[in-house]
Amino acid sequence: MHMGAVVTFAARGPVDPAALTALLAQRAARLPKLRQRARAELFPPGSARWTEDPRFAAADHVDHVELSSLYDPDPLTAYASQWIAEPLDTSRPLWHLTLVTGLPDGKFALLLKLHHALTDGAGAYAVAAGLLDGVKLPERSTAPARPIPAPRSPLDTVKDALGTVWDQANETAGIASSVVRAARPPLSPVSAPASAQRRLGFVRLPLTELRRVRRAHGGTTNDVVLAVLSGALREWLVNRGQRADGRTLRALIPVSVRGRAAGQLGGNKLSGYLCDLPVGEDDAAERLRVVRRAMNRNKAAGPSRGAGALPLLAGRVPPLLHRLGTRTAGLAAPMLFDLVVTTVPIPPARLSLDGARLVEVYPFVPLAPRHAVGIAVATYRDAVHVGLQVNGEAVPDVGSLRDAVLKSAARLLDAS
Repeated sequence: MHMGAVVTFAARGPVDPAALTALLAQRAARLPKLRQRARAELFPPGSARWTEDPRFAAADHVDHVELSSLYDPDPLTAYASQWIAEPLDTSRPLWHLTLVTGLPDGKFALLLKLHHALTDGAGAYAVAAGLLDGVKLPERSTAPARPIPAPRSPLDTVKDALGTVWDQANETAGIASSVVRAARPPLSPVSAPASAQRRLGFVRLPLTELRRVRRAHGGTTNDVVLAVLSGALREWLVNRGQRADGRTLRALIPVSVRGRAAGQLGGNKLSGYLCDLPVGEDDAAERLRVVRRAMNRNKAAGPSRGAGALPLLAGRVPPLLHRLGTRTAGLAAPMLFDLVVTTVPIPPARLSLDGARLVEVYPFVPLAPRHAVGIAVATYRDAVHVGLQVNGEAVPDVGSLRDAVLKSAARLLDAS
């Protein structure tokens, strides 16, 4: 359940690793969520809570490594693939930073790894932002004073409480019923036996080109990205000797339900959509039309309905049942979706670390059990950055999937 990002910076001069790691540790120590660890509780059975780690030292979570491109033309990708596969120590705060120097063109990189229990994608950006220059974290908004309501009878209060419980129970039952109906045999061409080995891939797409496609065909930039990924997965399957025609791959598209007033750094405030990616369609423009229709249906239904809203169920399950059933539910993931495609929100403001300009940011989503591919997308300034995380044993060459993303984007641009 590791998520994170590989972020590259353009340094203005020589990098002092000791000074930079000390700065990162100092800033990390100011973020309360990064000082906490999960602690098991006796009651309710199976529960846990976040508590301050009495042994916390931010410097213990920050490392430095110097790479060389002398023998490896792409040392960052190779190192990051090993880095993300290393498990976090669950007895300590669930995060780790690695500063990487020695990259070509005077660049350096920051590798941030978090456990998904700590936060979701939107919360991860809030954590990362606290490490950068001059970025103020959002504060919890204070609601304006409201008139004191008229006194109500205890009976009315009980009725309101029961009504809320009843509405949530109905919504939960509806989601659970949709999940059961959406289940299908786990025969996905992108499923694989579980493995701890990981490989990462980085893809950068010019935002101007994706916007040109959007102007020609309509939809949102996210729709265009999903269409590009559909074409890439189609070509990747064919290159692996698998049939693509007449087939779809079902993607879980996480949706943040934090709301503008949510200032928390941690926690998971997620719902989701299920979208059948039209990998069986050979025409690039038609793939985009199919994706647009599917996503419009999802948005019309809203993030709290349908099988894609399954993340909402996690917060409504008793802790003991959660602990007992999580492994089984995880193994059942391929029955509901084939891969996760998530978008991490990043504001367009210029960001920097110790004066070095942020150049690229590649997010990574955890691989669900028996999934071979997970895809995360972040738009920053003039580019869309796609982070590919694959099961290292099932997908020995992530470069072929990376190339397929670039080719699919070019074909969709040609069709526009």
